[in-house]
Amino acid sequence: MLVGSDISRCPNIPRPTCRGYLHKRTQSGILKGWRKRWFVLKHDGSLYYYKHKKDEGKCRPLEVTKVEGAEIGMDNSLGKPFAFKCVPRAGNRVFYFYAISAQEMKRWIDIMEKAAHPTQQNHVWEDVTMHNTSLPPLAIKNPECLGLLHLLDKTKNIWVQHYCILKDGCLYFYASIRSTHAVGGIYLQGYSVSEQTLGSRRSVIEVQPPSEEFTTFYLCAESVNENQR
Repeated sequence: MLVGSDISRCPNIPRPTCRGYLHKRTQSGILKGWRKRWFVLKHDGSLYYYKHKKDEGKCRPLEVTKVEGAEIGMDNSLGKPFAFKCVPRAGNRVFYFYAISAQEMKRWIDIMEKAAHPTQQNHVWEDVTMHNTSLPPLAIKNPECLGLLHLLDKTKNIWVQHYCILKDGCLYFYASIRSTHAVGGIYLQGYSVSEQTLGSRRSVIEVQPPSEEFTTFYLCAESVNENQR
C-alpha cells in the first residue's frame, strides 16, 4: 500500500537534495590545489563529500558540513570559470568549488541557497493535525482506524505500547485510551507499508519513508489478524 496526498507538500516538506561531481579547492596536506569529489546535499541541509561516487553509502564521507545559514555565491577571484563559494555560519572556513559548466554551477548555487535559507510553509493540514494532537483520542471524529499498537523504540530496543488513531494520513500516538492529548504522530504521506519479520516477531508492520533521510518505523499489533486490519 502506498499512501499519497497533496498534504505531503507540507508541513514536513523535505529540503531539496543534490548530487554530483564538483572540484573542491584544498589548502591542507602536502598537495594543494583542486580535487574532484562527489558531493551529496541531503534533505537536512548537510553537505557530504566523498572521493568517488561509488563511495556514497559504502564509505564514511571525507567531511560533512551544515549548509543552513551559510553564504553562497559566485567567486571570480579564483581564476576558474564557474567557480563559487560556501561560507558556513559556524567556523571560519570557506569552501571553494568549481563546476564543469555554467548550468551545473547554477544548479548547485540555487539548491544550496535553498538549503541555506529554507522557507517555512504554512498549510491548513498542519493546523488540523496540531489541533488533533491536543484532543483526547476518542474526540477525533470518524477515524480510519484505531486500536493498540506497539512501536519499536530503536534507541532502547524495546516495544512501547500506544493507543493509536489513524486520521487523514496521520497516525497519532497516545499513552492510553484515557489520555488527554497525543504524545506524537507520523505523517504517512509518501510512506510505503508492508509486513515483515523482525527478530522473534513474525508479523511486523514496516513503515518505510520516501527518502533515506527520514526514519523507518516498526509497529506491531496484539495479533496477526489485528495487524492485517
